[in-house]
Amino acid sequence: MTLRSTMLSSAAAMAVLFTGASAHAQQPRAFEPDARTALAGGLHDAEQAAWNLQLEHAITPPPGFFDPDALFYPRAFREAMEAAAAARERGEEPPAPAFTPLALSNTDLAFAGGRVIVGNYNGFNIYDATVDGAPELALSVVCPGGQGDVSVHGDLLFVSVEQNRGRLDCGTSGAEGDVNPERFRGIRIFDISDFNAPRQVAAVQTCRGSHTHTLLPHPSDPDVLYIYNSGTSFVREGDELDICSAGQPEENPETALYSIDVIKVQLSAPEEAAIVNRPRIFADRDTGEVAGLWRGGRFGVATQRTAQTNHCHDITVYPELNLAAGACSGNGILLDISDPENPQRLSDLFDPDMAYWHSATFNNTGDVVVFTDEWGGGTAPRCQADDPVTWGANLIATVEDGELTGQSFFKLPTVQGATENCVAHNGSLIPVPGRDIMVQSWYQGGITVMDFTDPENPFEIAYFDRGPVDPEGLVVAGYWSAYWYNGRIYGAEIARGLDVLRLAPSEHLSPSEIAAAERVIEDQVNPQTQTRITWEDHPDVARSYLDQLARSEGLDADIAGRAREAVDQWAQGRVNARIMDRLTRDIARAAESAEGRDHARLTALSEVLRQARAG
Repeated sequence: MTLRSTMLSSAAAMAVLFTGASAHAQQPRAFEPDARTALAGGLHDAEQAAWNLQLEHAITPPPGFFDPDALFYPRAFREAMEAAAAARERGEEPPAPAFTPLALSNTDLAFAGGRVIVGNYNGFNIYDATVDGAPELALSVVCPGGQGDVSVHGDLLFVSVEQNRGRLDCGTSGAEGDVNPERFRGIRIFDISDFNAPRQVAAVQTCRGSHTHTLLPHPSDPDVLYIYNSGTSFVREGDELDICSAGQPEENPETALYSIDVIKVQLSAPEEAAIVNRPRIFADRDTGEVAGLWRGGRFGVATQRTAQTNHCHDITVYPELNLAAGACSGNGILLDISDPENPQRLSDLFDPDMAYWHSATFNNTGDVVVFTDEWGGGTAPRCQADDPVTWGANLIATVEDGELTGQSFFKLPTVQGATENCVAHNGSLIPVPGRDIMVQSWYQGGITVMDFTDPENPFEIAYFDRGPVDPEGLVVAGYWSAYWYNGRIYGAEIARGLDVLRLAPSEHLSPSEIAAAERVIEDQVNPQTQTRITWEDHPDVARSYLDQLARSEGLDADIAGRAREAVDQWAQGRVNARIMDRLTRDIARAAESAEGRDHARLTALSEVLRQARAG
């Protein structure tokens, strides 16, 4: 603490230190092994452990998207690169590797019309999840270039391309040289209205490629869609794309670092999509200095080496609130997006335990954000017994009057092995009324379900895990993403394919809460474009609130008993107006003296019963 205090140089960092210290006090010093810790390994026959989750389907990758020789062993790759360098020094030309790292890896997910879109470094696959049984492959498109982040809007599919090998024509031969007019790095736009003939209709070139992107509909014009593009790679040559130049802003004020790309897509003419702004969202708000946030490095002797804030890794927008949360390498930030072409930073957060701010998820009311930390870049085993429980974890922050404040950390509460890459990664909300619950991927740490209704005390309520792909050596594998869609959890497994899981009732999640979540049906879901979840007036929703009030002892037992009886009658099609009127009044009166979540639950329960009474 003393060392950190002497290093403080800004009010923002001071504020973060205090919130961070508060969070540390709640964390255990280490996690204990559990059923997930020593599972037997294997590619498709690894041992499994599950708690309150059921694996329904495990779908292996389709042809063209798996090769055992493409499995990425970081140690073997490093040794091969060293051998190749030594060969060049001897004047020899080493053979080219058969595959680049992660060449056939599954990545992110998007959903539309009951279909699951699985991004891949080699293109994308679309599965039909409306059929009985396991989702069926509906479409495969080979179009290499990594990273394969995907999103969908209507009949348009958007794909991030970051690697230097990407080609405009989706060819597999790569793009050689420092400058190549056939190279593509940026956002591809496909028309997928005809599954038998998907067409690339636009390819928006960017300076740093596209690691991730986020769709933001225009607030009033349904024909306009914006894309917030986040490139994390090196800046390409200006001779290849004339808007590009690198360097620090002190030497090059026009540097392509320290910004995001805002791309405008006219939906009636997507082929004209183009960058319309590259806002300096990291600038110092007082001085205008472009590099206004964390400059990289350690905060103190015993802290993380945190990345420099010259890009965002991922941005999640919440259009209804005109807010976006950016996970921006060295900082978490909050943006006002009421003017989509000119986002303005409202608040920024730094924490010495965070190495790389990776992704962000709002709760449904938008007053809490879960930021993840990808300590080690996703290729390292960061959930071992000696790893700090606040490193490579989630940082949960509250939002009040446009300001972010860190509250606590949550990390996968178990010990994983040395051959399992494990760190916090992508997730989304599970729509349980009255609670904030998130499903999340942890690479080979598996999938966990976290309750963060109390942002100061998050806890795990379910998990699923497999043993390592290779118990003898670390292969980069596991869940890239785990998202909720129309009653199921879909997990994109880097090497193993696509998994479908279902929640199981437990002491932490009642049958009614699960049923209420499964009743939320959405046509289109891009997890980084959040929309407010609403629930129909249904007995399952009322029972969910009653179950939660029973756990918290937030409702008088007599009223609760009468409410359950009335809801049971409602479920049978019988609503007694006199009973409902009295219950509505009694519960509304109880809400007046309640606080926090119980107040919200009682208010919501009263309203559901009032609607039931109204018919």
